[in-house]
Amino acid sequence: MNDPKKLAGRFPGDFLFGVATASFQIEGATKEDGRKPSIWDAFSNMPGRVYGRQNGDVACDHYHRWEQDLDLIKDMGVSAYRFSIAWPRIIPDGTGRINEQGLDFYDKLIDGLKDRGIKAYATLYHWDLPLTLMGEGGWTARSTAYAFQRYAKVVMSRLGDRLDAVATFNEPWCSVWLSHLYGIHAPGEKNMDAALHALHYTNLAHGLGIDAIRQVAPNVPAGLVLNAHSVVAGSDSKADKAAAERAFQFNNGVFFGPVFKGEYPDNFMKALGGRMPPIEDGDLEVISQKLDWWGLNYYTPMRVAHNPAKGAEFPAVVDAPPVSTVKTDIGWEVYAPALGSLVKDLYDRYDLPDCYITENGACYNMGLENGEVDDQPRLDYYAEHLGVVADLISDGVPMKGYFAWSLMDNFEWAEGYKMRFGLVYVDYDTQERILKKSGKWYQTLAGEFPKGNHASS
Repeated sequence: MNDPKKLAGRFPGDFLFGVATASFQIEGATKEDGRKPSIWDAFSNMPGRVYGRQNGDVACDHYHRWEQDLDLIKDMGVSAYRFSIAWPRIIPDGTGRINEQGLDFYDKLIDGLKDRGIKAYATLYHWDLPLTLMGEGGWTARSTAYAFQRYAKVVMSRLGDRLDAVATFNEPWCSVWLSHLYGIHAPGEKNMDAALHALHYTNLAHGLGIDAIRQVAPNVPAGLVLNAHSVVAGSDSKADKAAAERAFQFNNGVFFGPVFKGEYPDNFMKALGGRMPPIEDGDLEVISQKLDWWGLNYYTPMRVAHNPAKGAEFPAVVDAPPVSTVKTDIGWEVYAPALGSLVKDLYDRYDLPDCYITENGACYNMGLENGEVDDQPRLDYYAEHLGVVADLISDGVPMKGYFAWSLMDNFEWAEGYKMRFGLVYVDYDTQERILKKSGKWYQTLAGEFPKGNHASS
C-alpha cells in the first residue's frame, strides 16, 4: 500500500512518526569547542578501514547547520527526532573534565526542538567512544562501564528536563561483535576474548546508565535500542534449525537475556562462558532493571545454516542464501515479513515493554537529476515495512512509534559517504539538502499525525 494517506489510516492517531540520525555520522566539527577524538576518528584515519579513507571531520556539518536541519525536520511534519549525544564533546577524555561547550550545543539543539514542537529522543552512546579510554582497554575494560555511568549522569543532569525519552545504547551488537570480533567497526578488533569482555561490560554500562538516568532524571522514559536479528534457518533440517537457535542466542540472546531476564543464554554460556570476564555479584541485577521502552532497529533478515567444519566456534553457523531477489545498494536483502516474525518471536520469548522502531530504512544511491531524487525503491521499502508495523499493531503488539533511518545522507561508518540512506539528499560539496521522493512521501504520511483515532490504552 503506497498511498500514504491510506497507510496512515492503519495506525492509531497517537502513533509517533520520526526521523533518526547519529552524532558522528552528521555533526562534523570533530576538533571544535573542546571535542577530542573518538575511536571512530582514529579508525577512519587508518588506511584500509573506511572506504576511501573518508572520515567524520565535516560529515553533514550539522554542528554548524543544526538550525537549518531542525527547520527541515519541522517542514517534514514528523513529531519526533532521534539523535545521539557525542561523549567526546561532553567528557572529552571519557573521564575527568566536563566540557561545558559540548553540553551547550545539545542544550541549544533540544531547545530548538522544543521551540518547533518536536519531541526529543536522545541516545547516549552511538559508538563514538572517547579515544583516551582505549588506553584502559575501551569496552574490554570494566572501568569503561563506570565512566559511562558518570557520563550518563552528567548528560541527564543538564538535559534530562527537556528530553521526551532516552536510550543508553544504540545497537550494542555492533559495538560488541562487529567492532571486537569481526573487526569491521572501530576499534577493529578480531578477537573472541576481547568481544566477550566488551559484551559484558557494555551490558553492565547499560545497567549503570539506567541507574544514573533514574537518579537524576526519573521522569524521562529510559530504554535501550537493539538491532535484534531476524534469524532464519536456511532449511527445515534439524541441523539448520539448531544452528538458527544458536545464532539467535549469540546475536540476540546475549543482550535480551541479561537485560530482560537477568541471565545469559545457556548454550552460549556452555560454549563460551569460560572466556567471559568475571560476572560479579549484582551485575545481572543492575543490567536487568526494568525499562520503560525498547527500540528495534531492523533492515534485513539473517539467514543461517549449520557450519559443518570441525571445531567451528559457537555459534557455528554459515550464511544461507537470500530468499528475496530484491537487494538494496549496500547488498542487503529486502524482506519485510522477517520484521513481523522477529517482533512476535521476541515478545514470545521475553517480557518486553512498549516498542519503537528506532531505525528502519534502505540504502539506495540515486543522485540528483533535474533538481529531484527519484528513489522509488526506498519509498517502496518504507511502505512495505510500515505495513508490517501496522499488522503488528492490529495483532495487539505494543508498537508506539517509528523512526526512519535516516533524516539525511551521512557518514555510513566503514562505507564512508558512498552509501546513502537519507530521506533528504546531501550534496557533500555544497552541503545543500534536497528532499527526495521518499522524503516527500514520508512527509505526507507523518503529516497525518497526531490525529483523532487514538488507540484505546
